[in-house]
Amino acid sequence: MVSQTLIPFTAVFFIAAFIFLGSCDRRFALLQVGRPDERFDNVRLRLWNMIEYAILQRRVAGRRFGLNHVALFWGFLVLLIANAEFVLSGLFPAYISLSSLPFGAYRVLGSIFDVVSLVVLAAVLLAVSRRLFFPPAYIDARSRDAFVILGLVALLMVAYFGLHAAEMALAGYLRPAPYLVAGWAARTFLGGTAASTLQSFMLYYWWVHAITLLAFLNYLPYSKHLHVLTAVPNCYFKALETVNTQPREDFTAEAVSYGAGDVSGFPWKGLFDSLSCTECGRCADVCPATSTGKPLNPRLLLHDIKVSLLRNGARLRDGHQAVQALIGEDVEGTISPEAIWACTTCGHCMEVCPVFIEHVPRVVELRRHLVQQEADFPPELRLFFENMEGRSNPWGMAPAERTKWAQDRAVKPFVAGETEYLFYVGCAGSFDARARRVTQATAQLLDRAGVSWGVLGRDELCCGDSVRRLGNEYVFEQMARANVKLLEDRGVTKVITQCPHCFSTLLNDYQQYGLELNVRHHSELIADLIASGKLELEAGAVPGRVVCHDSCYLGRYNDVYEAPRQVLAAATGSAPLEMARHHQNSFCCGAGGGRMWMEENLGTRIDKARVEEALKTNPDTVAVSCPYCMTMMEDGLKDSGVEGVRVKDISEILAAALK
Repeated sequence: MVSQTLIPFTAVFFIAAFIFLGSCDRRFALLQVGRPDERFDNVRLRLWNMIEYAILQRRVAGRRFGLNHVALFWGFLVLLIANAEFVLSGLFPAYISLSSLPFGAYRVLGSIFDVVSLVVLAAVLLAVSRRLFFPPAYIDARSRDAFVILGLVALLMVAYFGLHAAEMALAGYLRPAPYLVAGWAARTFLGGTAASTLQSFMLYYWWVHAITLLAFLNYLPYSKHLHVLTAVPNCYFKALETVNTQPREDFTAEAVSYGAGDVSGFPWKGLFDSLSCTECGRCADVCPATSTGKPLNPRLLLHDIKVSLLRNGARLRDGHQAVQALIGEDVEGTISPEAIWACTTCGHCMEVCPVFIEHVPRVVELRRHLVQQEADFPPELRLFFENMEGRSNPWGMAPAERTKWAQDRAVKPFVAGETEYLFYVGCAGSFDARARRVTQATAQLLDRAGVSWGVLGRDELCCGDSVRRLGNEYVFEQMARANVKLLEDRGVTKVITQCPHCFSTLLNDYQQYGLELNVRHHSELIADLIASGKLELEAGAVPGRVVCHDSCYLGRYNDVYEAPRQVLAAATGSAPLEMARHHQNSFCCGAGGGRMWMEENLGTRIDKARVEEALKTNPDTVAVSCPYCMTMMEDGLKDSGVEGVRVKDISEILAAALK
C-alpha cells in the first residue's frame, strides 16, 4: 500500500497545507486593521487561563449539553496525536508508524485511540440528534455549516474504524488486538474476506481518511468552526480582570473618527473575538434584550462583526473605504441601530461565554460612533445629555436640590482628616423622591453604628456612568476629570455609595484617570457593621417573605452577591428567597447601559419579565440594592397589576429592624 500512497499523498498533503496556511494568513492578517490592545503581559497567568478555560473547559462542562462538547474537544485533542501519526506515516512510511513501537505500547495507544474515536462518534451523533429533534431556540441549530463539520468528523471516525478493521483482519485478528473496537469490527464483519479484498478496503479507507482530514482542515478557516483554531488563544488573551469598564477614547490625538464606525474602530482583540465565537448561543440564551423580543442578539452581533471584517478588512487595511457599512440596515454583516441601543450592558453574555468574548465594550464602541461621530441617537437622550453636561444630573435640577433629602437631619460636610468616609449620595439618592428615602435610611444606619461620614452636598457631581455606557465618551471625560479633581482636592480616600453604578464607576472607571479609592457599596459596609455588633436589631421585626434581586453592576461587574443577602438575613431572621435566576445567573432589571433614560417600545418590557419571575416566589417584599432596580421593579409591579407587594432597598428593610 505504501507505493500506492506515498507519492500521491505527499503531493496532496503539500497542496492542502499550502492552501490551509494561506487561508489562515489571509484571515489573521485582517486583525492588523484593529486598534492596539495590550494582551501580552503576565504570560504565566495567561497560560493558566488557557489551561483552565480552554483545555479543561471549565465554563463549558457545567452548561447544558456541555459534557458532550467536552467529549468532542478532548477527543479532538487525543486524536490530534493519532492524526499526526497518520500524516507523518503517510509522508515517511519507512520511519514513522505506531506498529513499530513495542507491542504493549502499540496496543495501549491503539486502544486509547479506538475508544476515544468511538466516544467522538457517539458525541457527533448526539449533537446531530439534538440539532434535528431538540433544537435550542438561541442558535441556528440546522445550519448547513454545522452539519458539514459534524459530517466530516463522523466520516473521519468511520474511515478510521474501517481502515484498522481491515488491517486487523488482514493480520489474522491479532490477540490481544491492538485496536479494541476495530478488532471487534474485523471479527464481526470481515470474517472470511479475501486478502485482496481486505487490501482494497484498507486502501479505500486510508484515502477516505486522508482526504476527509485535509478537507476538514481547509474548511475550518471558512466556517464558523474557525474557533477550533482561535478559541484556545482567545482564552489566553482574555482580560485578566473582570470586564467592568470601557477603554478610554484618545481625544488628544488627531483621530479621524471616534468609536467604531467600521471594524477598524475595534481593538484587534475585539476582531479576534469575532473569529473565535463558537456560535453556541449561550449569550443569546441569557440576554435580556434577546429574550424579551428586542432586535439585539449578542451571537449575531459577533457574527456581523466577523462578516464585516471578512468583507471589508483588507480594503480598510489598505486605506480604502468599506464596501458595506457596519452600522445600518439589519442585514448580514451590518448591525442595526435598534440592536445597538437595545443593550443593557448587564454583562451576562460575557459571564457565560466559554471563550471570553467581550460583547459589551463592542456595543459601547458602536454607540460612541453614533453619538460622537454621527450625532445619531434616540431623541429622548438629547435632553439627558444636555442636563448631564449642563447641571451634572439627569433631570437638570439645580445643585442646591442635592441636599433636600437631609432637610430634617443634621448632616456634616466631608472634611479630610476629620471624616473617615465620604457618603457619595448619587443623583438618584439626591433628586429622586423615592430614592431619597433610601438615602435617609442609609444615613440612619451609619449614624446608629457610629460611622464617621460626611457629604459633598451641592458640590457633589454625577459619576457619569450612564453617559459613558450610552457612548458619549467626550462628556464623560469632562465629568470624570472634574470629579477626580474634586475628590482629590477634598482629600477623599474612602467612599460609601448606595448606587452600584456610582460604586462601579468610582471604583473601576476612575482608575483610568489615576484615582485610587477605597469604595464600598452600602450593602458591604452595613453587613460588616452587623457582623461587628455595631447595629442592634429586633429579632423578627421585619415579617413576611422577602425575595432578593441582584444588581448587574453590583454582582456581575464587581462580584458582590453575599453582602445584600447577609443584611436581609439579619433583618428578617432567615435567608431571603431566591428567584429562578440569581447570583451570576441573575436577570437584568432593564435599566443599565443608560436604558434607564430611554423608552422601551419593542417586545416585552424587561422589568415586567423580571417582576413576573419575582412574583413566582410569592413575596411580600422585593429587596433591591440599586436605585435603578428600585424604579424598574416598582414600574414592573404597577404594570403587572399585583397589589400588596412592596419594593424596598436593603437599607430600608434593615432600618425597620433597628432596636
